[in-house]
Amino acid sequence: MKRLLIFATWVVALSLTLANLIGCGGGSSSSTPTTPPASITSFTASVATITAGQSTTLTGVFSNGTGVITPGSVAATSGTPVTVTPTATTTYTLTVTPSSGAAVTASVTITVNPLPTITSFVASPATITAGQSATLTGVFANGTGVITPGNIAATTGTAVTVSPTTTTTYTLTVTPASGAAITATAIITVNPAGPPATITSFVASPTTITAGNTATLTGVFANGTGVVTPGNLDVTSGTGVTVSPTTTTTYTLTVTPASGTAVTAMATVTVASSVTVDLSTPGPAITDQLLGLNMAVWYDVTTPGIIPAFQAAGIKAVRWPGGSTSDVYHWSTNTGCDGAYADGNSTFSNFVTDLADAANLDVALTANYGSNTACNGGGEASEAAAWAAQALTDGITVSHMTVGNEEYGHWEYDLHTATNDPTTYAAAVAGSSGYYAQIKAASPNTLVGVDVDAGAPSYDDVTANWDPTVLAGAPFDFVEYHYYPQNPGSENDTFLVQQAPQGLTTAINTVKAELAAVGKPNTPIYVGEMGSVSSAPGKQSWSITQGLFAGQVLGEMMNDGVSRATWWIGFGNCNTTPGWNDSTSLYGWQDFGAYNVFSDGPSDTDCPGGGPMGTMSPTARAFQLFSNLAVSGQNVLNAAVTGDTTDVRAYAATNPGGTALMLFNLNETTPQQVVITLSGQSSASGVTLITYDKAIYDLSGSPTGTPPDPSGTSTWAPPATTNMGAQTLPLTLTLSPWSMNVVMIQ
Repeated sequence: MKRLLIFATWVVALSLTLANLIGCGGGSSSSTPTTPPASITSFTASVATITAGQSTTLTGVFSNGTGVITPGSVAATSGTPVTVTPTATTTYTLTVTPSSGAAVTASVTITVNPLPTITSFVASPATITAGQSATLTGVFANGTGVITPGNIAATTGTAVTVSPTTTTTYTLTVTPASGAAITATAIITVNPAGPPATITSFVASPTTITAGNTATLTGVFANGTGVVTPGNLDVTSGTGVTVSPTTTTTYTLTVTPASGTAVTAMATVTVASSVTVDLSTPGPAITDQLLGLNMAVWYDVTTPGIIPAFQAAGIKAVRWPGGSTSDVYHWSTNTGCDGAYADGNSTFSNFVTDLADAANLDVALTANYGSNTACNGGGEASEAAAWAAQALTDGITVSHMTVGNEEYGHWEYDLHTATNDPTTYAAAVAGSSGYYAQIKAASPNTLVGVDVDAGAPSYDDVTANWDPTVLAGAPFDFVEYHYYPQNPGSENDTFLVQQAPQGLTTAINTVKAELAAVGKPNTPIYVGEMGSVSSAPGKQSWSITQGLFAGQVLGEMMNDGVSRATWWIGFGNCNTTPGWNDSTSLYGWQDFGAYNVFSDGPSDTDCPGGGPMGTMSPTARAFQLFSNLAVSGQNVLNAAVTGDTTDVRAYAATNPGGTALMLFNLNETTPQQVVITLSGQSSASGVTLITYDKAIYDLSGSPTGTPPDPSGTSTWAPPATTNMGAQTLPLTLTLSPWSMNVVMIQ
């Protein structure tokens, strides 16, 4: 049984195998061969980076297909290089396509660098003298530059300095990243050195002129050609050339040899400003009433130091009882509405006895327009009239009485139904029961005045059309104007020193025009208050800058014919309130500000650096100096300035001893020469110069000796006085920076 089973199995297996070989169709069978795929073993460039114009080869190793290289449709054979010459960077692609099936690709990029270029290669100068230098400058691209001899690395457009001792040809070689270098050459011719140029002298004659005049420049030189600049004036050795500069100028003489180095020398022609005083035509009469100060009831008027300070500064006039306080103050009780404070010693009787009479001061009063004695309505003319009458009883005549203080301003206390109203104000002044009539009845020689704002005040919140309404509707003997050219926080030294003083003259002219318009062209103008800032005085108020402003303001008022003036204020108004302008943008060493022009002394802790009682600020010094010009009975003289009219200002007056001038140098850092000419006068038997300047102020420091006054010995020093003796005229002076100078010429 086992053998039979085995055989049967083999037969079946054999049958299955044959069936598989014969297939379903039976009989014999045939097969189709498969095409192998295309392949690329490598595709490379012999040089992957070339320079424009160069060639490289591309070689592909591939099989089972036909090769083509693009761009160019170049037939490729496996392993055989193909030469290409691209003009720009190009990516080449090898495509191998089989007889059947998909093509395959490979790529290679040839980077083409641009050719190097040299636009220029120049020497400057091309000819030098032995010992001199020249520069070589190449402008090139697409390569690295080197200059030989010297192997000097070069950057396009950048000069290199060379100092050849003999004539030399320099070569600039620009080498690209690949490819051939290019070159350019420049020749520097070196001449042997000749005799050096020399300048023996170069002088100006005269060295100082006034604008419009001339000076002569003379140079003595050798071995070269001379030129004077500015002006490019050709000059000959020993021969002068004429110049007429309008400002101080430094001239340079340059002597250039045929070969070698040029030499220079300088000469300065100083153009001095000219101050010409016309003695032939005296101007308006001068009054010493310009030298006035305000005082106020809140300060003890019996303080002993007041009068010596007033007298030292030449003060001749006073205004009472103190600005806006006037409209709340009631003189008979020495009290005020709205919580106003009055010092117990500052009664009117004490004011007359201890200040006005004792110091022989002219007195102006400001009548209360704002409030009645009951403090429930507007001011009463009868109160003002009684005050003027009391003054006569006390032995003085009030020269001026103004109805109210700054009534055009809505900051001013006013209990009238229509507050700060020009029509109401004019009506209160006018009529038989008005201020004017009642004051005149009580004191016939007292001038009665009204407030004006010059039509363009520097304050905010001002009633419009105040001046035309008041001037047309009220009787008056004078008008009172106040001038504060700056508001707190906007202070500027340059403006204050160089522009603000002349702003007062502009305002005065406006008031004159307003008076002319109502048929009162010659009405006296009283400037009742003035200062640098309308409120919150910062350190500028005790700096040299306000002193320069004050001195010019006095000069402007003298020239303008102002009849009376009182600066705000003598004593009792110092402040260190935070926020008041002590900015470093303002000039000054002190950290306090004050309206008062004299120190209140150590009792006033708000101004610790103000010095002892009565110490003069720079503003007080301005009054002291100007007292030499503001002499009653003398006359204004025209002082014309030519030259630097920005920095030099001049005022002049006749004087019992001759002629008085006040000159200002408004330049902070530069001295100014001035030439003073008096018409018709060629000599002076004596000249005295009195100067207060920035240098004196700077030494003030503080009484404790802190910088800039380490020793403390020059605290608030006085002006410097120089007796110059007899002088020939014109007279030349040098004014120190930021200075006011009185020149007394006999």
